[in-house]
Amino acid sequence: MKLQLRFFASLREGLGLSEEWVNLPADVKTIAQLRHHLTQRGGAWAEVLASDKVIRCALNQRMVKESIALEEGAEVAFFPPVTGG
Repeated sequence: MKLQLRFFASLREGLGLSEEWVNLPADVKTIAQLRHHLTQRGGAWAEVLASDKVIRCALNQRMVKESIALEEGAEVAFFPPVTGG
């Protein structure tokens, strides 16, 4: 499956890129599995996307839970939590 990944704010800074296209193995079917797959790259990937970090996700510009199924050609965006006041 081929996806476009986008990273915002501190995630973008930590990874040193704002977007990329990836080809995923067949066993990566959800955003949670995608996130785990990306942490396996090691280094900054393991640190920035670690499972203990709170990260928001969007699939095709809709905020979703990590349990949502991925779709061929989809855009998956990762955001740090946002605070305001």
